Amino acid sequence: MNPADIVITDGEFARFQEFFYQKTGIVFGDTKRYFVDRRLADRIVTTKTGSFADYMTALRFFDPRAEELQNLINTMTVNETYFYREEYQFRCLVNAILPEVTHHRRREEPLQIWSVPCSTGEEPYSIALYMLENWHEVDDWDIRILASDIDTRVLEHARRGIYDARALQNLSPAARMRYFTRTGEASWQIVEDLRNSVEFRKTNITCTADMRRYRDMDVIFCRNLLIYFDDASRRRAAEAFYEALRPGGFVCLGHSESMSRISSLFTVRKFQDAIVYQRPM
Repeated sequence: MNPADIVITDGEFARFQEFFYQKTGIVFGDTKRYFVDRRLADRIVTTKTGSFADYMTALRFFDPRAEELQNLINTMTVNETYFYREEYQFRCLVNAILPEVTHHRRREEPLQIWSVPCSTGEEPYSIALYMLENWHEVDDWDIRILASDIDTRVLEHARRGIYDARALQNLSPAARMRYFTRTGEASWQIVEDLRNSVEFRKTNITCTADMRRYRDMDVIFCRNLLIYFDDASRRRAAEAFYEALRPGGFVCLGHSESMSRISSLFTVRKFQDAIVYQRPM
């Protein structure tokens, strides 16, 4: 069977929209119809289920370890990023957020920064690189960088830490030489010490059990994820981030996202380099 032979009806698309939303919090609007149909058809053919109805039955009742659900999530999520994307927020991190967070912190207490979704690792590694290059107190603190994504495929990519020239385009030649080793004609791997400095985890932020593992975070980077959620899912995510943060901790969102339109739990902080959101003390 060829994927082109699979036809997804309007009713089936609506059923899938609701199913995927319940599992991930992600909303696929009608503008994503072609994208969804094509990838659904690929999974139907790959699993040899033959039809949308049989595929959904297999997902619901014959996938006890959620292996096919994870394959579906990996197929449906889009991951595109690069090093130092929206660099102004990293400037804000080292110039304003970290000095404020550490002002009354004892040295023996760890600083915890969480990148979600981390995609193929460019964001959490960028956080580590930017602090190494620009924060003079970086060696004085126990810094823990956690990185999570719902897509297991991108997490494996992130752990390997191998990138092409496009991903590294914003890094200076000196930084590339200092923190990467060439692995091919046009590929570089981030050095082992930095790979080991980031802990990668599979996490679904709509899953209460997953989110219980995140507590006492100082900074959360959640950029360009909430735009894929509806209002209810955004509010639940905001509440989960509130619980994950220390009092006084910060959330950094994407440039087109605003916590003020989602939740009243956070205080808007306008720093020189960026607007961020703080859990009140």
